[in-house]
Amino acid sequence: MQEPQLDWQPARAPSRAPLSGLYVRLEPLDVARHGGDLWQALQGPDSDPLLWNYLPYGPFSERISFDAWLSTNQSSVDPLFFSVIDLARQRAMGLLSLLRIAPKDGSIEIGHVAFGQVMQRTPGSTEAIWLLARLAMEELGYRRLEWKCNALNTRSMRAARRLGFVYEGLFRQHMVVKGRNRNTAWFSILDKEWPRCRNAFERWLAPDNFDAKGRQKRCLEDLRE
Repeated sequence: MQEPQLDWQPARAPSRAPLSGLYVRLEPLDVARHGGDLWQALQGPDSDPLLWNYLPYGPFSERISFDAWLSTNQSSVDPLFFSVIDLARQRAMGLLSLLRIAPKDGSIEIGHVAFGQVMQRTPGSTEAIWLLARLAMEELGYRRLEWKCNALNTRSMRAARRLGFVYEGLFRQHMVVKGRNRNTAWFSILDKEWPRCRNAFERWLAPDNFDAKGRQKRCLEDLRE
């Protein structure tokens, strides 16, 4: 038995246009503009010591090698990298990308997420994901948004579920990363699931969901119920 024919048009490829929110702005990665801020956020004395554990690159002991890595990412189309600009600080505080971009199949992934420690667990970190998700699912017309991570990366696994991604399964012995086996956990949000996720993101990010000290009143997971 075959699946029915789809009433669907191929998605569009993303561009390098910036994306603005309430807390952050996503700008196409530019080493000249963002390199210094990113070095401090991702490799400086107050950076997250666990950041590079499950990424296939880094950490970087020298600025020259870090800038060379950024330059490669800057010129890449897939992955398509964005710097995350914290609007309150007016500084780049992290990176993320769209990748595995398949307009014909309507599938796209968010990955290479590297947020400085100061940005982690803030409204801005959630909004950065939301801006790319909204771009992919609404403006560009994708029907499948993916999230993949090392199955040992409990922080990424927890983040995926919090953000509304549905666990799909485990690819065993999927990759070798930094000389170690990687079993890869796959998550996704489908177009039919997106409206519920979108509404939860919008309600969670609204200023009235936070008290005077910036603490959330309702968590993102509860807003999807």
